[in-house]
Amino acid sequence: MKKIAIIGAGMAGLSSAIRLAKAGYIIDVYESNSYPGGKLHEFYQGAYRFDAGPSLFTLPNLVIELLALAGMDKEEDFPYLKLEKACTYFYEDGLELIAYSNPQKFAKEIETKLGIDSKVVFNYLKNAQFKYESSAPLFIESSLHKLGTYLSIKTIKGILAMPRLNLFKTMNQQNLLSLKEKHLVQYFNRYATYNGSNPYEAPGILTMIPHLEHSIGSFFPKEGMYQITKSLVEAATKLGVHFHYKHPVDKVVYENNKVTGIFVNGRFEPYDAVVSNLDIYSTYKKLLPDFPAPENLLRQEKSSSGIIFYWGIKKEFPKLHLHNIFFSENYEAEFDSIFKKKELYADPTIYVNISSKLNPNDAPKGCENWFVMINVSPNTGQDWDDLIAQSKRSIIKKLSRMLGEDIGALIENESVLDPRKIEQNTGSFGGSLYGNASNNRYAAFLRHANFSSKLKGMYFCGGSVHPGGGIPLCLNSGKITSEIIVNDLKNRN
Repeated sequence: MKKIAIIGAGMAGLSSAIRLAKAGYIIDVYESNSYPGGKLHEFYQGAYRFDAGPSLFTLPNLVIELLALAGMDKEEDFPYLKLEKACTYFYEDGLELIAYSNPQKFAKEIETKLGIDSKVVFNYLKNAQFKYESSAPLFIESSLHKLGTYLSIKTIKGILAMPRLNLFKTMNQQNLLSLKEKHLVQYFNRYATYNGSNPYEAPGILTMIPHLEHSIGSFFPKEGMYQITKSLVEAATKLGVHFHYKHPVDKVVYENNKVTGIFVNGRFEPYDAVVSNLDIYSTYKKLLPDFPAPENLLRQEKSSSGIIFYWGIKKEFPKLHLHNIFFSENYEAEFDSIFKKKELYADPTIYVNISSKLNPNDAPKGCENWFVMINVSPNTGQDWDDLIAQSKRSIIKKLSRMLGEDIGALIENESVLDPRKIEQNTGSFGGSLYGNASNNRYAAFLRHANFSSKLKGMYFCGGSVHPGGGIPLCLNSGKITSEIIVNDLKNRN
């Protein structure tokens, strides 16, 4: 039986592990932390529980598909619910919008609050669906670096659809053309942040992202986001995957341009293939320091990072829901600060996630657990201690004003995550949350492949390689990588 080492127990690593174990290979997962999940883990702060990382859950079928490989039942082993309200939005001029998951109800909300014909929203979401269904099979579900992909029917369909995919307009340009009204444009521009990009530079094809929330839906695991990690680890374990926590891999070992194994804990371990779920930059610089790195790919613009405050709040706020956004007044200036000036914007857009709204056990009675995040640039040597202090002041001031309550006085306890710690905990270069940014119409083609064409037996998965960051893309990355490995090892035999 072939042995495969997977470095990193993030979403893509777990996805690869499950699929490769199901295919009959011996799988060892090496994780430097004491816990699995990468960015998607949990921690306790007094009587409050927090999901430390990703808080948005779409395309649950990708998780269910993996659990099914291990014979797990989605109702018993992974209970989740569909959200009626995807998110609540607060604008500086006092407008409050509820983004209902149901497209008809959302269109009615827009018509009532903004006086815009519901057909405008319906047509927009219909176009988003077309873009997603035309492009996902090629750009999200397949390898862009294998010839066979371009010989398939789905690729031909994707190519024929390109004139309608808005590749040559930015998201903002396309939204202005389709929507015109400033509140609605800002709303749909926000979807660029789902992969850490800038809507004023990212290609218009990303306007397909709202399809996931408004046509397919937003969801919530009943025990919190970390239940995704726990369930995938359980599935992997059922299939015989061996997890090695607190086992940082020192380097990948190769001979004659062929992987032979890894060096870990001061010893050599032989493997037929190695999969790195570590950030691609760290993979080359740390695990393959003497192997020629694709410097042009490693130098690409990185996605945004974040400053996150985990606050135990001694009060309940009925007007807030699971997901809440407090918009900045000048959205373009905010993104200019993040991506060009690499400065902290004085009036940042604030995201507040409160899982205790749906899982009361996450906070004491009468209290709430607030995950409070702003987008910032990755770490390039900024004084983050000072920026954290500045951002806390501006966040408390903004939230207190918009909610009519002194938020600072309600904070019972606090933890903070910044780009330095994100990089330290996950290996993400500079603390970027999604690897490379998608501020380029060719971004999909500029991500590293899921395999090495120069080092046989070396493979890659995760947010910094194809197809990109975020839970759904990482799960697909693991699937693409595992399919390539199975095919390669069969051919090698």
